[in-house]
Amino acid sequence: MFENLLQRIISPVENIFREFGSIGLMFYQSIYWMFRRPFKFDYILKQMEFVGLNSVLVVVITGVFTGMVLALQSYHGFRKFGSEGLVGMTVALSITRELGPVLTALMVTGRAGSAMAAELGTMRVTEQIDALMVMALNPIKYLVAPRIIASFIMLPLLTIIADFVGIVGGYIVGVKLLGINEGAYINKTIQYLDLDDIYNGLIKAAVFGVILSVVSCYKGFYTSGGAEGVGRATTEAVVVSSVSILISDYVLTSIMF
Repeated sequence: MFENLLQRIISPVENIFREFGSIGLMFYQSIYWMFRRPFKFDYILKQMEFVGLNSVLVVVITGVFTGMVLALQSYHGFRKFGSEGLVGMTVALSITRELGPVLTALMVTGRAGSAMAAELGTMRVTEQIDALMVMALNPIKYLVAPRIIASFIMLPLLTIIADFVGIVGGYIVGVKLLGINEGAYINKTIQYLDLDDIYNGLIKAAVFGVILSVVSCYKGFYTSGGAEGVGRATTEAVVVSSVSILISDYVLTSIMF
């Protein structure tokens, strides 16, 4: 009985470590094949369009309303102490350091990461990936590496957009709707917001881009079980990517700040 209980505890942990080891191995293989000829820039550009350009709208909506909510909530807190001018600083730091990169990564995971897993999963169950291997084409190079490169490049660019519209949204609510002094709002924002805050947020975004693309590609690449397996892989890709992003955000924050 004790052995069975111990096995039930150890087995899930062992599976988790085994899976993360396999994900790390796929990432290593992707890095290796990125620098091997021939270079397929058209594949990368196609994925950059899919991951980045097609995600702009959802990122803009997320960023602007996040900034507006932050300004609204911060205002009611700071008003109790007569420090409404600090609302701009709070919004800017929160957006650039944390909410910009994290929410952008989560939105892209839900939109593009799930599609990566579904597309590769469909290719796996319909034996298209096996066909590539039969034709002596490495599927990691042609299917996985371009998606990782595109996510690594586009997540920081999307985060810049989210940061900008988030700060603008906070300004609109704080100054135009709540009546905070415009000069104090802008001066406090400029005074406390450093370029390092923006740079560190962009570094986070690049890391999150790698995480969501590697996990999503891994889940799709090793799909099994037909149509049901594709659905299961897509769900797991979104869940595992989102949790990994949140965990890595804490680790990166503890290192950077």
